[in-house]
Amino acid sequence: QVQLVESGGGLEQAGGSLRLSCVVSGRPFSNYAMGWFRQAPGKEREFVAAISWSGYSTYYEDSGKGRFTISRDNAKNTVYLQMNSLNPEDTAVYYCAATWIRSGASLRDHNKYDYWGQGTQVTVSS
Repeated sequence: QVQLVESGGGLEQAGGSLRLSCVVSGRPFSNYAMGWFRQAPGKEREFVAAISWSGYSTYYEDSGKGRFTISRDNAKNTVYLQMNSLNPEDTAVYYCAATWIRSGASLRDHNKYDYWGQGTQVTVSS
């Protein structure tokens, strides 16, 4: 049983920063590529960022490029999402997810992920 637990969400003002964390347990963390997705009320779940199993490759949704940074610490079984220059459009529930796919464009597709966390709320006020 693989479990993912997110933390680090909260209320932040526009222009501020938050760092989300996701701890993975149950199977060797380094087997998985990891992704972050978000879902705002009334909208579909959308891709935010992903990182390959090795950490060498990263992928970003266009609106997050230059503002968001995904990273992983395999020794701590943790993936991070550093979010800077937040704006109200970033308000959503953020989910981390794990997939057996090691790398590549498929990491942008939420259907390719095998395990999901429960989500953490991020609210950005204007």
